[in-house]
Amino acid sequence: MSDVSKSPLAPRRFPRIPEVAGVRLAVAAAGIKYRRRNDLLLAALPHGTTAAGVFTRSSTGSAPVTWCRDNITSGRVRALLVNSGNANAFTGDQGMRDVRWSAGRTAKALACRPAAVLVASTGVIGEPLPVDRIDAVFPRLVGELGSASWNQAARAITTTDTFPKGAYRRCLIGDTKVTIAGIAKGSGMIAPNMATMLAFVFTDAHSSCCTEICTPRSC
Repeated sequence: MSDVSKSPLAPRRFPRIPEVAGVRLAVAAAGIKYRRRNDLLLAALPHGTTAAGVFTRSSTGSAPVTWCRDNITSGRVRALLVNSGNANAFTGDQGMRDVRWSAGRTAKALACRPAAVLVASTGVIGEPLPVDRIDAVFPRLVGELGSASWNQAARAITTTDTFPKGAYRRCLIGDTKVTIAGIAKGSGMIAPNMATMLAFVFTDAHSSCCTEICTPRSC
């Protein structure tokens, strides 16, 4: 975490976010920028997971933004790989090669297509992503899927944040109980047009029930 004092807007504690069925989380310290700090998050998702995304409208979006914008159109995703410490922005062709490597490395480990892996990076700009450091810890990251908490996941994606951000809600969609959980990274980074904010929301709601409206008594 940053050495900056915690924001007065910070909650007293990180919420006790429950597990979301099918979502397996793992974190690792690759030393991308800081030593002995978790800076990698891998979320593995089950077959049939659907996805949608909103991206920055900046014309200077990073290589991971380009990758995700191009591949999320299929509506299918099997994994999310996020690193902090390096944004892989303003890195040219090398940046896109590193994104393809990241997606391919994850896809091979999870037996899925690279296009089904979303990649996000946050941190310093203009420096190549040190994929060798990611590669060195990747076997452990995959081997520990399901071991990380939402708190650990939220902390792994932070940069200048003064506290990790997370929230959840349980509700009914029709007669089905569902959980919605999210984590975010960003410190004054939402403007303009999403800027460099990262936010990831997960739910165990089945797509067939999402045409229903959550009942007021539970949402």
